[in-house]
Amino acid sequence: MQPATSATARATPTATATAAAPSRRRRSAVAGMVTALVALGTALPGTAAGSAKGPDGHGGCDASVPFVSGEGATLYRVPAIVRAADGALVAFAEARETRADTGPIDIVSRRSSDGGCTWGPRTVVADQGEDTIGNPAPVVDPVTGDIVLLSTRNDGDATETEIRRGEVPPEDSRRAFVQTSRDDGRTFSRLREITPSVKRPDWRWYATGPGHGIALTRGDHRGRLIIPSDHTNAPPPGSPDLGDERKYNAAHSLYSDDHGQTWQIGFSDDTDDGYVNSNETTAAELPDGTVYFNTRDGYGSSPENRADATSHDGGETLTTPFRPQPDLAGPIVQASVLQIRGRGGPLLYSGPSDPGSRAAMAIRVSEDGGRSWQHRYLVSDARAGYSDLVQLPGGQVGLLYETGETDTYATIRFVRIDLGDIAGAND
Repeated sequence: MQPATSATARATPTATATAAAPSRRRRSAVAGMVTALVALGTALPGTAAGSAKGPDGHGGCDASVPFVSGEGATLYRVPAIVRAADGALVAFAEARETRADTGPIDIVSRRSSDGGCTWGPRTVVADQGEDTIGNPAPVVDPVTGDIVLLSTRNDGDATETEIRRGEVPPEDSRRAFVQTSRDDGRTFSRLREITPSVKRPDWRWYATGPGHGIALTRGDHRGRLIIPSDHTNAPPPGSPDLGDERKYNAAHSLYSDDHGQTWQIGFSDDTDDGYVNSNETTAAELPDGTVYFNTRDGYGSSPENRADATSHDGGETLTTPFRPQPDLAGPIVQASVLQIRGRGGPLLYSGPSDPGSRAAMAIRVSEDGGRSWQHRYLVSDARAGYSDLVQLPGGQVGLLYETGETDTYATIRFVRIDLGDIAGAND
């Protein structure tokens, strides 16, 4: 990457979390989509919904809606969620002024101290003015208890196609940043750039996560933080390609062995044969310490839309390349995996299960480390998009996902599900 310029300095203002008041440029946002909420049968933000279960001692609920498009922002997308060291849930999302993946986009969050039944005020975690900052990828450091958040920004006028074609200067292209919260997600530090250590000069498009990262708990790399990420490669010299061809999609991992202070590139899947075009990727640590990666196949010629791989050295290299995963039928979309902690805990996968459209959010179960997947717990047959999983106390799992009856991005909804119900489900 080129050294920072005046444009770079302009693009990195203070980004500590602030109160939930809408910014000046969002005061004309459209009204909230109440009709969609009624159709979903869920509660308005900040309220409880569903039947009282209370396994965690907080009263309990089935579902809530922390983000509603039209309330504080025109659109909310790209959810991520972690359980902080104090037990609170911290939900992140992109707050967008338009439906596009470019333009003014901020990262916002809400905290819940009662297991996701109610949510505190919206806070702005990162704001780049008229530019884009998104792809929130949080991870809780098991040693310090800090929430470490990676994200990616670019000039608000730069489109993904222009970036993939190499038409955007480095200072305005995709750049990576890190922030830290030492108070369980209430506030975050200023944005600190890490681009030179995590993005190679021949990478063009770049994205952290989105979704939660992982902290390793076993083996030689115990305590390591891992953030699955993706990028695109530049065409080789002499190629007539422009760089926006899907075969240049690629996934990689980032890791930190010093609690998020410094970051390095781990594996990088740079095959460009067009068979599996690895893209947005999610990770889990299996009970034996193996790191399992599951990726969105970005329009490869493989008959499947998901692929997976494993690493036995803490994400530094892949044991074998990504292979198509036939058991995870669904559309081309981001997804989430989560290894349930505890004796005999399964590996879970969340994502839309309708092969032809972003709909029918479901959770699948693997009992063999992701080699095969069984069951299909249908969360809802409504429209659904990106998602993120989090383990909860009392034998439950939480799912934060995009959904709506007539608009996939009408809300970001949170649901609590008993693990026993997931394990007992069948297609």
